[in-house]
Amino acid sequence: MTAKLGILAGGGELPRRLIKLCHETGREVFLVAFTGQTDPETTLGVDHLWTRLGAAGQVIKRLQQEDVRELVMVGPIKRPSMAELRPDWRAVQFFARVGAKSLGDDSLLRSVISALEEEGFLFRGVDDLLQDLIAPEGLYGHAVPDEQAYSDIRRGVEVAKAMGRVDVGQSVVVQQGLVLGVEAIEGTDALLIRCGHLKREGAGGVLVKLKKPEQERRADLPTIGIETLRRAAESGLRGIAIEAGGALVVDRDALSLEADKLGLFVLGISPSDYE
Repeated sequence: MTAKLGILAGGGELPRRLIKLCHETGREVFLVAFTGQTDPETTLGVDHLWTRLGAAGQVIKRLQQEDVRELVMVGPIKRPSMAELRPDWRAVQFFARVGAKSLGDDSLLRSVISALEEEGFLFRGVDDLLQDLIAPEGLYGHAVPDEQAYSDIRRGVEVAKAMGRVDVGQSVVVQQGLVLGVEAIEGTDALLIRCGHLKREGAGGVLVKLKKPEQERRADLPTIGIETLRRAAESGLRGIAIEAGGALVVDRDALSLEADKLGLFVLGISPSDYE
């Protein structure tokens, strides 16, 4: 029998897609929903616990009570300040142990996964469970980048790799060779809104999203969906490039149709081809 799956749910649609898959395949599932992070509709029709991010002891105890053996972390989590986190004693012990390693997003996620595995849980990547979401190489839709767009993609790959090496972000917006913005703690949507106010005249910019060079694949893989595409269009961009095999695409067919409707290109790339 397949082990009961515990889902640590962030925002967005991905947690609901995973729950749907579990229900369709008859797999037992238990959801941990985080206040201010998880969409309330995600909890409908599934056994769940509402809690805060800092309540590590409560989460671990409940997962053990539910006989959860495998865990997956899915959906974006807005990183809180320590004051917002209000860590319990279990979480305080964790932060005391990891220390400076918790400064970067990927380093923090690695440490969280390691700590949960020490409790006896097996951690899975969402791309292991929802394999149809893994970004393939090539164009999604009919719009094709021109030479300027390809040049901006190359510049974006260069900058995104540099950011990833210091564990900062996954996304960068480039227009006509100019870096309009890089992703930090604000997330991709806020980055696109900001860059919409910074765009130059002429051909629009390109959003480039790559996993970090040492990315922990079991959490926080770069993800795009229809809303990302619409936000890019609203901000005056003309295309998105994502890492084939290293990013997730939600509703690829619908996204391709929307890209054609908006006149934007979406391209799965191998970053090594753009160095």
